[in-house]
Amino acid sequence: MPSYRIAEAAEILAVSDDTVRRWIEAGRLPAAQGDGRTVVDGRDLATLAEQLIEQAEASERDRTRAAAVSARNRMSGIVTRVKADTVMAQVELVCGPYRMVSLMSSDAAGELGLEPGVRAIASVKSTNVVVEKP
Repeated sequence: MPSYRIAEAAEILAVSDDTVRRWIEAGRLPAAQGDGRTVVDGRDLATLAEQLIEQAEASERDRTRAAAVSARNRMSGIVTRVKADTVMAQVELVCGPYRMVSLMSSDAAGELGLEPGVRAIASVKSTNVVVEKP
């Protein structure tokens, strides 16, 4: 499972490094020491990302950002859920204050290694969401 340094976690959640540190100190986001640095497990980060969306904290943080998004964007985020059957997969990501959902073949999701906690990029054009790994 991937782990992320504080700066990476902050970028994924679209918050400051200090906010991530405060969440770690408050026990809201579990962290560990890895190679002398504080790291966050990808699954824990995905769980917090979902909570932020559910609680609408992300939209409270920056209401003006939605107006600045164009129809063609690449947004870095973290996979929060993958529902797959034998043919199709539904992949959910949290990209800053946005929740993105993409439908793709199960084979594609498997080849990309998409699972909760994995960092990914949502490319948005019209009504399609394309998921890539950075």
